[in-house]
Amino acid sequence: EVQLQASGGGLVQAGGSLRLSCAASGFTFDDYAIAWFRQAPGKEREGVSCFESSINTTYYAESAKGRFTMSSDNTKNTVYLQMNSLKPEDTAVYYCAARQGGGLVLCYYGLDSWGKGTLVTVSS
Repeated sequence: EVQLQASGGGLVQAGGSLRLSCAASGFTFDDYAIAWFRQAPGKEREGVSCFESSINTTYYAESAKGRFTMSSDNTKNTVYLQMNSLKPEDTAVYYCAARQGGGLVLCYYGLDSWGKGTLVTVSS
């Protein structure tokens, strides 16, 4: 089965940077979608960024545009989320999720493999 594990969270000051990693196993980095979600206390889970390989397109939430960047190292079966200019409102548990295939599905949907989250805390 596909297994995902997010890591790299921690405590940073506002304005700082952090890079999250999502390591995948039982997964082929070909014809896939992979996304980052986050959930803050008292708020609904929201999509942060999603990459759809079939159209080589990366989507970002408005709150993430210009600050967050997805990248990957396929030789390591790892996807990253580089987060810059962090704000206290970025504080949340961050999750990675993936889908194998399903190119006609909107990027944030049909993601049936989820990893455990990693906590990001941004201090003011």
